[in-house]
Amino acid sequence: MKTVVAIVGRPNVGKSTLFNRLYGRSRAIVIDEPGATRDRNYAVCTWLDKSFTLIDTGGFEPATTEKILRQMREQTQLAIEEADIILFLMDVKQGLTPSDREIARILRETEKPVFYVVNKVDGPRHENLAYEFHELGIEQIYTLSAQHGVGVSDLMDDLARYLPEEETPAQEQEERIKIAVIGKPNVGKSSLVNKILGFERTIVNDIPGTTRDAIDTPFTVNGKPYTLIDTAGIRRKSRVSLTLEKYSVIQAMKTLDRCDIALHLIDAQEGITEQDAKIAGLALERGVATILLVNKWDLVEKDNSTVGQYVMDIKDQLKFLDFAPILFVSAMTGQRIHRIFEIVEQLYAESTKRVATGELNRAMRAFLEKNPPPKAHLKANPLHYVTQVAINPPTFIFFVSNPSDVHFSHERYLVNRLRETFGFEHVPIRIFFRKKKKDKEKDK
Repeated sequence: MKTVVAIVGRPNVGKSTLFNRLYGRSRAIVIDEPGATRDRNYAVCTWLDKSFTLIDTGGFEPATTEKILRQMREQTQLAIEEADIILFLMDVKQGLTPSDREIARILRETEKPVFYVVNKVDGPRHENLAYEFHELGIEQIYTLSAQHGVGVSDLMDDLARYLPEEETPAQEQEERIKIAVIGKPNVGKSSLVNKILGFERTIVNDIPGTTRDAIDTPFTVNGKPYTLIDTAGIRRKSRVSLTLEKYSVIQAMKTLDRCDIALHLIDAQEGITEQDAKIAGLALERGVATILLVNKWDLVEKDNSTVGQYVMDIKDQLKFLDFAPILFVSAMTGQRIHRIFEIVEQLYAESTKRVATGELNRAMRAFLEKNPPPKAHLKANPLHYVTQVAINPPTFIFFVSNPSDVHFSHERYLVNRLRETFGFEHVPIRIFFRKKKKDKEKDK
């Protein structure tokens, strides 16, 4: 396990800015609004060739009674328990507050290394203000500007002394399948994550939009490694009123770009909505293999035809995703949750399958014998050969005399034959048409 470093502190002291600075690119939501980060956010970082796991946390308010702030405090306490090293961040512009003193008191009780950091020190005037923080009785106070990077190296050089030297593994660690949990707000995504992991990894609260950052958790099922990503609920654009919510939508979309499989939760009581269709479309555009999970199935009154009718409704309203598996679950009771991973493994195998070029072209000739390409402008438009160029999603290039003349019906025919012949039955397939090189030379 890598050394775990947690950034803790009051809301709005710059924890996410420091997280992004150390991670090297924008990963957490950074906005000048208290409470923007609610859950723990993980990333693997490297300093002086030593890697560690960095945790960004929600703001820690020791004396709060408000439910969401109390949950943020609990999440921060969990991060402190998980951490090997703690970065306690304070704000020079706000000065030393009673909350800072209380957090410092709590941290003194831990035997873990704690680095006391004063942020937003942008010049000599702020350096003078930082002397106030020595009242905590701490010998070493680090001053820095997370936004501009000033002072970060001094802090991290000292922290790196606590990081073990990198060990060369005997063999490469098995690649983890990255699973994103997507869906509109308040559909049960965090409840599903917690049910799968068996403990309260993310905040579960009946306020729509509680999860704002994409939260990564590595875990193992039946000896197989996975990473579970809980995303912020994707809201309809017209309803994204807060600037923060706009950041959350972007975060969720970025998550689709870095996952292998998407678990798309649909509310069984509401049925398929326009927003569900838009979210499914986002996953398809990004080529992500998707499992449609109809959640809260335990709350639906059922008879012998309920499941069949529901499946028909989904396929009718999500025609573009009619190949996606459908599973009826309850994140609350755990109904059929175990079956998710059987389907994940099946979809991952399909999505990462490669077909040899020779095998593809033998199959293509058989396809074309049964259904030759239609003529365009009274001229034949033969397909010359095909090759697979990518996986996840499986992507194929067909070389043809005139790519622009390929009829959409024939394109659909080729996709369907590829699915049936090579077992890509439940994942998106992309095909492209390119002009054959010799034909290009003739046109010159």
